[in-house]
Amino acid sequence: MKEPVAYLGPQGTFTHEAARRLFSETEYLLHPCDSIPDVLTAVDSGETPYGVVPVENAIEGSVTLTLDWLTHHVDVPITAEVVAPINQCLFSHPEQRELELSRFTRVLSHPQAVAQCRGYLRQHIPDAVISYVDSTADAARRVSEQGRDRWLAIGPRSAGELYGLVQRDTAIQDYENNITRFIAVGKRVPECEQPRCYKTSLLFSLPQDYPGALFDVLASFARHNINMTRIESRPTKKRLGTYRFFIDAEQKQDHPAMKRVMEEIEAQGCPVRLLGSYPCFSDSGKNSSESLDNHDQGAYNHR
Repeated sequence: MKEPVAYLGPQGTFTHEAARRLFSETEYLLHPCDSIPDVLTAVDSGETPYGVVPVENAIEGSVTLTLDWLTHHVDVPITAEVVAPINQCLFSHPEQRELELSRFTRVLSHPQAVAQCRGYLRQHIPDAVISYVDSTADAARRVSEQGRDRWLAIGPRSAGELYGLVQRDTAIQDYENNITRFIAVGKRVPECEQPRCYKTSLLFSLPQDYPGALFDVLASFARHNINMTRIESRPTKKRLGTYRFFIDAEQKQDHPAMKRVMEEIEAQGCPVRLLGSYPCFSDSGKNSSESLDNHDQGAYNHR
């Protein structure tokens, strides 16, 4: 019996392709969820052993909903990461295949997809109304159902293929380096190939606010020659001006240097929560039917 994998759906989104990248559909049953909280709650409650959500995009930044739910609402370990280039495509209904782009009246997509393509839209379709929908796949579905309307959809190639649309342009994102990180949570992901690296993700808060408090924590990583790939603060939601800090570091949790860093941080009175220690993969693996060059939210276009 195939084990279920919850992911931020629907089918034909960037997170769907990330889930396919990490979990072969010959061995796992991919189950779309309507929201990031739905995915994380399903794993936290034991409803499903695995989940996949976006966590960071190179253009739009962190997916704060993912961070906040990992912090405040669920206790699930991060077990893998996949990094995917995001290539946004522009689609029309087949009946509108000959219509010039400037004559379309509406563009539909997820807010993050639109945000990544604003320069392109201003240049090529300046008079079109922007309509936000729940996912890039939902945008493609709506355009497929409205053949007489001069509508366009932004999203991954897989969404256009799923709904029988015509691809009018590709790589319409404003920046070439449009990359999203997706994470798996729950049970440990089987390592079917050599990861490009390993990471450990930590969450901590400062015991008190004083000059150099954060520096003292970060200095521990430098002293032990551990590279931090990300640091970010999020409000504790308890009092104005108080924060929790997320750190991703390129080292395994059980490495002596990493152990020492965690000990030093705790010795400074900072509560430390281990979010996960996990392998990191790129988009070139065998589990995906295509590289993730087309695949939403943020992250991000992760949807």
